[in-house]
Amino acid sequence: MYDDHYGLTGRPFQLTPDPRFWFETATHRKAMAYLGYGLSQGEGFIVITGDVGAGKTTLVGHLMATIDPSRLQVIKIVSTQIEAEDLLRMVASGLDLDGEGLTKAQLLVAIERGLQATARTGRRTLLIVDEAQALPVGSLEELRMLSNFQTGGHSLLQIFLLGQPEFRARLYGSDRLEQLRQRVIAVHHLDPMGPEEVEPYMLHRLSVVGASGRPRFTNDAFDALYAASDGVPRRLNQLAGRVLLFGALEQLDVIDADAVTLVVADIAGDMPGARSGASPVGLSPVAVNDAEPVGLYAVERSEASRFGVSPQPADVRPSAPVAVPLADADETEALAARIALLEARIEEQDIALRRVLTLLVDWAEAGHGPTGFQHSNGN
Repeated sequence: MYDDHYGLTGRPFQLTPDPRFWFETATHRKAMAYLGYGLSQGEGFIVITGDVGAGKTTLVGHLMATIDPSRLQVIKIVSTQIEAEDLLRMVASGLDLDGEGLTKAQLLVAIERGLQATARTGRRTLLIVDEAQALPVGSLEELRMLSNFQTGGHSLLQIFLLGQPEFRARLYGSDRLEQLRQRVIAVHHLDPMGPEEVEPYMLHRLSVVGASGRPRFTNDAFDALYAASDGVPRRLNQLAGRVLLFGALEQLDVIDADAVTLVVADIAGDMPGARSGASPVGLSPVAVNDAEPVGLYAVERSEASRFGVSPQPADVRPSAPVAVPLADADETEALAARIALLEARIEEQDIALRRVLTLLVDWAEAGHGPTGFQHSNGN
């Protein structure tokens, strides 16, 4: 919707990682330097960590786009608490080997032969393991064993591990991982972007989809976007997308801090039951008067009312935030039930909001006025 309004060829702030939108912040530049160094060494482990939404997957996508497939075979695994033998089967699959029905010893032999076959074609093999914090210690030890495979004094396999911050703490806090630590040749943590990087980051992404000055963001808008997202790329993308949608609905060519604040308030109001300072998208909480919705929600309610539909069930938006107390051991079960209830309410609200936005988009794309909208009443 907003891409059509602003004449864009695509959505610049989509959450799905896309190498076209690669933007080299200071921390990503350093990470790429470590990855380049690791590739030049041709052995050992490179460890990259970062908070949720810091851009680890985008970093890998950019790396994959720069790799020459005629010189390097890449196997990429996204881990979810994969046990050792299952991990070996995934590596075997990445080498186009059928590991079904093989014992662990047979799997190791098959993988080594597969790596040797790749080496004979003049290529090296790189294994990228994402979400490494989910791997059991036994699986990490199996990766270390795979890194021992050599031919002619050269390693057959190099491994990049990407994970959330707890992975680095685990890596350096476990005695069982001492041998793996000795094989780590570089470690880097992806930090959020700095305040001065928000403007060039957003302008770059807008330029990729053909933006020509519409909308224009004021300096205080960039400041507000940074304050609400803490410079975390995924949070910033999520907020920026909502801001552009708000701008399209309000017919704004200039987006300032006030517009950003209204959207932040709407997002905060969309999360019933959230504790103060907590947000699924990491946005700073803003007080919202539920009796008088503001910003995007107010626009949605106003537009939807013209078509006889409601953007949200009345019981989804509570008149006051629901406090979620910290639980003692005896209260764990009650807390789990309360969280499940809150999550269900959030899901209901999200479904209702999506339904209204779909109706609005369909109406707008059909080019009809209010009188041309046919709303079914079941008759």
